[in-house]
Amino acid sequence: MKPAIPDVQPGTKAGGALDAARLLPALRAIARQAGDAILEVYRGEHGVRIKADASPLTIADELADRLIVGALQALTPDIPVISEETVETSGPAAAGARRFWLVDPLDGTKEFIKRNGEFTVNIALVEEGLPIAGIIHIPVLDELFAGAAGAGATRQRGGAEPEPIRCRATPADGIIVATSRSHADTVALDRFLDGWRVAGRLVAGSALKFCRVAEGAADLYPRFGPTSEWDTAAGQALVEAAGGRMTMLDGSPFRYGKPDFLNPGFVVYGAG
Repeated sequence: MKPAIPDVQPGTKAGGALDAARLLPALRAIARQAGDAILEVYRGEHGVRIKADASPLTIADELADRLIVGALQALTPDIPVISEETVETSGPAAAGARRFWLVDPLDGTKEFIKRNGEFTVNIALVEEGLPIAGIIHIPVLDELFAGAAGAGATRQRGGAEPEPIRCRATPADGIIVATSRSHADTVALDRFLDGWRVAGRLVAGSALKFCRVAEGAADLYPRFGPTSEWDTAAGQALVEAAGGRMTMLDGSPFRYGKPDFLNPGFVVYGAG
């Protein structure tokens, strides 16, 4: 049975800012519906084809995209939705908007094709260039992470109630560094970590690295190669709601709504 999507209106805070926390129950339901659709394909034939940018696309990407975009448009008709699969048509109109959704319906398509389970559903709400709410769902693990500005972050496993999570303080014996499975730049990473006390490395695909920092399983996640805004917005919202932060490599604020929706390198920090 598909989880029902609550009919919740976001409301506003003092000064006109959106009260994004009120949307989290509906976003959890939307992400779970997309995850269920993805798993149906994951268990069968993927139907892989190659997009114009040479990246792979599966039937699951397309199914999840239609489901999420349609649900968000029904939930908040006045807020534009930018998805990885529809950015060519929706992006120009939404770039620079005060508020917009950023969606990666299946983050980690390469991991999906490899059948290693390390792919996610990412949904984020951006306001004034900053992500104020984020959902990351890991369908294979049945884990759902959610966070909103001023409301904290949670992790939900299976049918259990969401439990609060927090980034951890820096351990005395050294940090755990989250690194990419498919995009690791070991030379740049080793150079960046020079001078840090490193206790270990955690290798993970897609947006799982944000989740591991938010729940205190990792302390640092540097990324040197290019990404797109829909790859990172939900993760940034989650980590910052859990007490961490995300900056550009030079320490300056990381913002959204760029005309091409492309990101520079970044660093995600835990609470230490």
